[in-house]
Amino acid sequence: MSIKENVDYVKDELSSQEKFLENFVKGERFYKKYKTLIFAFIAIIIVGSIGTVIKNSMDESNKLKANLAFNKVLQNSNDAQALEELKNKNAKLYEVALFLQAKKDNKAVEVNIPLLKELSKYQVALANKNVDELNNLSMQNDFLLKEFAIFNKALLLSNEGKYEDAKAALKLIPQTSKAFELANLLNHYLLTK
Repeated sequence: MSIKENVDYVKDELSSQEKFLENFVKGERFYKKYKTLIFAFIAIIIVGSIGTVIKNSMDESNKLKANLAFNKVLQNSNDAQALEELKNKNAKLYEVALFLQAKKDNKAVEVNIPLLKELSKYQVALANKNVDELNNLSMQNDFLLKEFAIFNKALLLSNEGKYEDAKAALKLIPQTSKAFELANLLNHYLLTK
């Protein structure tokens, strides 16, 4: 190698070492300037992670305790301690337990879970043989037992002697419905009336 090439090589080496030192100094300045912010960010991440783990653990524990309390309530519906624990741990499961108790005792109960509320109204309408309430339920598009409500409405109407109204109600049940076979049976009965 020539002397000129050696000098250029040394300049390049020094230049790269200078750049490395310069970047190191910039990094050190950045660290000193934002040291508290960096530590705060790391602390927030650590505390947040620990908090998430603790919350998930507590949620899992509450879920397990609520399920155990629900099982106790299913075995003994008069267990007030299990009902209270269920109320504190899981309000929705508590409402399901109340609904099941009311169903067992043939009573109506006020619940806030939409499907159970609809089922409760349906059971009360059937127990009271309330054609108007069954009609209201069957008019709701998202009602779970819509076709069965229509069928029961038609059955109640036929028992009252309103055969034409019962036939009109049965026509509202689509062929794809699970209640269609029941509707056909009732229609065959109504043909003689």
